[in-house]
Amino acid sequence: MARETLLLLALACLCINLAAADWNILSPKWRFDAKQDTWKNYCESWRINVELNNIRDFEVVPQECVDHIKKYMTSSQYTADSERAIEEVTLYLTRCCTLKGDGKDAWIFDVDDTLISTIPYFKKHGFGGEKVNSSSLEAWMEESKAPALDHTLKLFHEIKDRGIKIFLVSSRKETLRSPTVDNLINVGYHGWSSLILRGLDDEYMHVEQFKTQARKKLVDQGYRIWGIVGDQWSSIKGLPEAKRTFKLPNSIYYLS
Repeated sequence: MARETLLLLALACLCINLAAADWNILSPKWRFDAKQDTWKNYCESWRINVELNNIRDFEVVPQECVDHIKKYMTSSQYTADSERAIEEVTLYLTRCCTLKGDGKDAWIFDVDDTLISTIPYFKKHGFGGEKVNSSSLEAWMEESKAPALDHTLKLFHEIKDRGIKIFLVSSRKETLRSPTVDNLINVGYHGWSSLILRGLDDEYMHVEQFKTQARKKLVDQGYRIWGIVGDQWSSIKGLPEAKRTFKLPNSIYYLS
């Protein structure tokens, strides 16, 4: 009887270890479809490497991974990952900044998929599986219907209430200024110091170059940039640097 009990316990431990070895944060249940598991693992690996900036300059999400990316970007895990990033910003704010009260303490936010979400648009346009149609996306932006990302909305006001000036630096075109301002105000954002968009001279410039130039202008004006929050590496890379940068998850598209 004791031998049988020990054998059953050993088998149970083996099953638990096998399940744990193949646990996936998006689908923790043990599944026996080897082909499906292979694609799931590949797509999760692809997504992670996008976030790590190992995979760059992609124009479309691999067709085999579109559904996986859609599930992630509309899941509670995406929300949890974003909220964890914001928690790190909040923790940083408690110890980072010796504000001088001279009006030169600054923070930079990106706009799309940082303050407001383009997911409603991509739900109807392939969720990264189609090459982005700029005209179609801009027409949607003109409707000013993008919802706020609640985790960043709270952070935005927390930073503003500390007396830090907020600068919004977006790769949107200058022609979208009015609908962008309307959209931001409609969902609860207000009180930023400046909204910097791409003028005619900037439209053919790489996003990273445009955003580094925007930061340089701020630094040349004497601003101390305590932090940047953005969903694209091009929003946070390059010189001059902020004292800290925080990347939010987004594996639908890549802006260089």
